[in-house]
Amino acid sequence: MLKAAIAAALLVTGVPAFAAPPAPAKSMAQILDASPSEDWRTIDPENTLYLQLPGGRVIIELAPAFAPRHVANIRRLVRQGYFDGLPVVRVQDDYVVQWADPEGKRSVGAAQRTLEAEFERGFDRALPFTALPDPDTYAPRVGFTDGFPAARDPATGQTWLTHCYGMVGAGRDNGADTGGGTELYAVIGHAPRQLDRNVTLVGRVVSGIDLLSSLPRGHGDLGFYQKPAERIPVIAVKIGADVPAAERIDLKALRTDTPTFAALLQNRRFRRDDWYKAPAGRIDVCNVPLPVRQRHSR
Repeated sequence: MLKAAIAAALLVTGVPAFAAPPAPAKSMAQILDASPSEDWRTIDPENTLYLQLPGGRVIIELAPAFAPRHVANIRRLVRQGYFDGLPVVRVQDDYVVQWADPEGKRSVGAAQRTLEAEFERGFDRALPFTALPDPDTYAPRVGFTDGFPAARDPATGQTWLTHCYGMVGAGRDNGADTGGGTELYAVIGHAPRQLDRNVTLVGRVVSGIDLLSSLPRGHGDLGFYQKPAERIPVIAVKIGADVPAAERIDLKALRTDTPTFAALLQNRRFRRDDWYKAPAGRIDVCNVPLPVRQRHSR
C-alpha cells in the first residue's frame, strides 16, 4: 500500500508534480485482492441498463450526476420499451457503436425526443473528484468522479465527463440541443477526446464491451450499415432494477477515492513487472483501469 502522503497527494484536486516515488512491486491483481470491501461500491441497479444483443448482455452504468435530465429521459424510454427491437445502425472502426431508430418514427411516449444539452456542469463539494497527477492535452485537470473519467476547469468552475473507451453518449444533430437519448453510442476505439463538451455523455459500459467492440464494421459513411439486413438487432433494453433478481448481476466498482485506487494508479504509472523496461511515470485518464466485480445475486 502507498505511504499516506502519496495517497493523499493523489486524492486532492490540485495536480501533484510529475516526479513521484515508484509504486511497490505489486501486480494489479495483488492490489485488488488485498483491497477491503469498503473500497468497493455497489452499482445501483436503478442506474444500470441491461442491453441484450444476440451475442449476450451489455451492462451500462448511467451518470445522473452529470446528465440528470438525459438519464431520466432514457429511463422513461427504456421503461416504455422504446429500444426493444431497434437495431445497431452504425459500427465505425476505432470509434463508436450506435443504436437508434433508423426511420425516426417510433413514438417516445411520455419521454422527450430532444433535451437541452448537458455537456458540462458546475462542480461543488458534493461532487467528489480524484485528480490525476499528470498533465492532460484536453483539460486543465482530469481525474475521476464516482468512478467516471472526468475533467475540470478551475477557471470556469465547470466539470465534464471524458470520452474514454466504453463511455456512452446521446447522439445529436448539428444543434447542441437536438439530442435526448433516443439514439445512443458507445466508444469502442481510441478515446475521441475532441468530442468532450460537444456531446452529452450519459454513462459507461461496465460489462460486455467486448460484445460491442467485436460487431461487424459498417462500410457506409461514418460506419453506418448500408443495408437493413446488416444491422444487429437490440433484443431488449431494461433498467437493472426491473430485471428479476435471479437474472440480475450484482456489480461492484472500485471506488476512485480510496487508497486501493491510489495504489492501482501508481502501479499503472510506474509499471515494474518483468516485461516493462522503461516505466512511463505518468498516465492518461483513459488508460486508468476502473475495475468492476461481478457476482450473481443468487
